[in-house]
Amino acid sequence: MCETIVVNMTSLKAFTEPFGRVASEPVEDTDPSSFITDMPVENDSSEFIPSSTVSSDFGKEHKPCKECLCSAPPPKISDLMNDEDLLYTLRLKLDPTHCTVKNWKNFASRWGMSYDELTLLEQRTHGPIYHSPTQEFLLRYNQKPVTELTALCQLYQRIDVLRLLQRWMENDWPSRWQQAH
Repeated sequence: MCETIVVNMTSLKAFTEPFGRVASEPVEDTDPSSFITDMPVENDSSEFIPSSTVSSDFGKEHKPCKECLCSAPPPKISDLMNDEDLLYTLRLKLDPTHCTVKNWKNFASRWGMSYDELTLLEQRTHGPIYHSPTQEFLLRYNQKPVTELTALCQLYQRIDVLRLLQRWMENDWPSRWQQAH
């Protein structure tokens, strides 16, 4: 006596109820064939490529190109420390202790070094062999990206150091990366 008519649409289902009323309600589309995936599928490591299926000349086919147009990855502080000239200039700018100038202590403190660690590091730099506190601080955090260091420069308004780092990232780092790879 009551007749139900189901009409499938992508996101709306309409059917007639008793007494001729039409009700519509949103319905989730659960047909997986209609899903559009623009995102790459994450590898859950449940499937892997056995080494026997990889050809022996795989490495020969994929040599680094001489004129590669690939952009350099964001540099880490360890990359920055490989540039002696830059490291020397950073030490000149961040080593001095002036009460009004933000230096290595402020940067290290912001990244989580305790007061005791800062004091110990400062005492080590006054020994018979001079160790730059800036260099020691950078060595401790050498896996952080340089962009985090530039953020500290902005926070503490060390525009001189910020410009130095930006110039290095724009000009020197890409060529150094190209030479290494």
